[in-house]
Amino acid sequence: MDIKSEYKNHRRNESYARRTYLLKILGLVMVFSCFCSIAAEIKLPQSEKEKKMVTLTSKSFLQNGEIPIRHTCDGQDISPQLSWTEVPAGTKSFVLIVDDPDAPDPAKPKMTWVHWVLYNIPISISSLAEGIAVESLPPGTLEGQNDWKRTGYGGPCPPIGTHRYFHKIYAMDTMLPDLKYPTKAILEKAMQGHIIERFDLIGRYRRSQ
Repeated sequence: MDIKSEYKNHRRNESYARRTYLLKILGLVMVFSCFCSIAAEIKLPQSEKEKKMVTLTSKSFLQNGEIPIRHTCDGQDISPQLSWTEVPAGTKSFVLIVDDPDAPDPAKPKMTWVHWVLYNIPISISSLAEGIAVESLPPGTLEGQNDWKRTGYGGPCPPIGTHRYFHKIYAMDTMLPDLKYPTKAILEKAMQGHIIERFDLIGRYRRSQ
């Protein structure tokens, strides 16, 4: 084979190799584009917690906001409106506990003062009206004692400083037995091992001096 023929063959092989390489690159680009398109359309399954993100809110005050005076000992002392969304899988009932971890002085807290205790709230219920009366509680709902040694709601009445009031909803995997107006401590003992999730709404209050 002469030099001219050899050169032509070399150029032909080089051109073929270049086309083959470009085709491979084009193929990879097309595969990647298809993958991205499919991935964009596929919605990966969410976890149960993401699906059932419960939120506890109130029409009376915002998260970390000031509790209106009507809900305190300086006003009408009526309970705030509360609402919660979604029900975590496996929930059989709800528990509501409202307490103040800043008693008596938020600068030197020594105890948690309990303001309201309800349990066995049906899962068909997703709100409690403002100032709800005992006779208007959802059927099957049972009451516990607050730290005034009585049932029902007792509003904020801090002796000094700004206190935080935790409104806590617990999603339970069971209906609890009738504990005969339990204290918070007795109720929490019965709740052990049955809490699916807990959701808090915090309000604040300071009395005028």
